[in-house]
Amino acid sequence: MLQLGKKNTLKVLRSVDFGFYLDAEDYDSVLLPIRYAPKDLKEGDEIEVFIYLDSEDRIIATTEEPFAEVGEFAYLEVKDRSKFGAFLDWGLPKDLFVPYREQKMRMERNKSYWVYIYIDQETDRIAATAKIDRYLDKYNPPYTEGDEVSIQIHSKTDLGTKVIVDGLYWGIIYNNEIFEPLNIGDKKIAYIKNIREDLKLDISLSKVGYQNKISDIESTILSALEQNGGFLPLHDKSNPEEIKAQLAMSKKSFKIAVGGLYKAEKITIEENGIRLKWK
Repeated sequence: MLQLGKKNTLKVLRSVDFGFYLDAEDYDSVLLPIRYAPKDLKEGDEIEVFIYLDSEDRIIATTEEPFAEVGEFAYLEVKDRSKFGAFLDWGLPKDLFVPYREQKMRMERNKSYWVYIYIDQETDRIAATAKIDRYLDKYNPPYTEGDEVSIQIHSKTDLGTKVIVDGLYWGIIYNNEIFEPLNIGDKKIAYIKNIREDLKLDISLSKVGYQNKISDIESTILSALEQNGGFLPLHDKSNPEEIKAQLAMSKKSFKIAVGGLYKAEKITIEENGIRLKWK
């Protein structure tokens, strides 16, 4: 069944001067305009396309990829407004519409907002809402400590950085555990650190557990050494901010990992820094 607002793999039925008609099953066929078609596309081929409505509300296919699909959250910029709502840039020629009733506050041009993309049941059109809480689960997150998750950076708070976990739950990364720039809208791999009594999730950017964490930090240091000709001008008297800027870790973690690498005879410690032992 054809899925509006999502990627679909469809078979080419026939070609015409202005594009290709694809088998859309219940919808008979859908046009892939020639400007979006690969040069070697031919009848009988299968192709992955994104399905949406064009400016005349006709179902259309494109090989261009939007910033997000139906059922996903995205941080998008307002391109224009009308008396009916706001129009967001989501990477396609036709902008994404947010009705006024779905705005938490009046959206302004050139500003970005978090939205959830959905199918409007009244119009059957793709739309977005800024009222995203209703689409996040507040019950029984199915995780255990250490589970790997996908996160989106939502916002900064006094406690830390608020994130959306697996497109389903709220989580937070506390300020004292952040050692790298986190920009709103970024997607990252992270780990479940703790499930609190209120079922909110504490998130870590590094693997949970002492040995896993130190192993990750050691790998980061070794990689940085290899990328810098085998030497880093960092040592136990370096400024913590300098270590954080270069390696995205705390000075304490750096010192522990350097000690482990030295004992493992992978590095040597010099007066002005650390040096990789080349094999």
